Amino acid sequence: MNSSQAPYATRSAKAEATKAAILASARRQFAEYGYEGAGLRGIAEGAGVTAMMIGRYFGSKEGLFGDVVTDTMRDPVILSHENLGAADLAGAFAAALVGLTDRDARPLDGFLILFRSTSSPVAARIARERIAAIHQHTAEALIEGEHHAERAAIFLSIVAGFQMMRQMLQLGPLVEAEPAVLVDLMTRVFAAVLKR
Repeated sequence: MNSSQAPYATRSAKAEATKAAILASARRQFAEYGYEGAGLRGIAEGAGVTAMMIGRYFGSKEGLFGDVVTDTMRDPVILSHENLGAADLAGAFAAALVGLTDRDARPLDGFLILFRSTSSPVAARIARERIAAIHQHTAEALIEGEHHAERAAIFLSIVAGFQMMRQMLQLGPLVEAEPAVLVDLMTRVFAAVLKR
């Protein structure tokens, strides 16, 4: 790298670091307060920047929220590469779901963001678009035969519903059950939906 390229590389690295800091702050704020409750000022303060910088990097609160939702989907727990390659797909999904909703586990940021944001029509639209483009697309590719899109959507709905009832509402039978029992039951549910 010559000396004329060095300032550009430094500026580029600083811009990426600033963008990452805003994204991380927004992720925390949206997970805690939801789309409507999180403000750009608070997000900017958490990132150590001005609110104007958010507009520069993300365009708007909507743009930032969309990028945050996408960011939470980068490393999926249920639809992970490891689980997608498992011989017993339904069992792998069931074990991952029961594990991530364990009594001592913190709900995933992505789940909290959706749970606390979907009362907003704007947030619901953005989330729906991102889920369709990422998780729905991945789930559809797993399923062969008729109604694969509908079955993929049912699969995602079961995952979200289980998380809500076990982690957020703490429904007794789900919280008190032996994990192995839940894994067995959910394996059967997933196998029926996936037809595997």
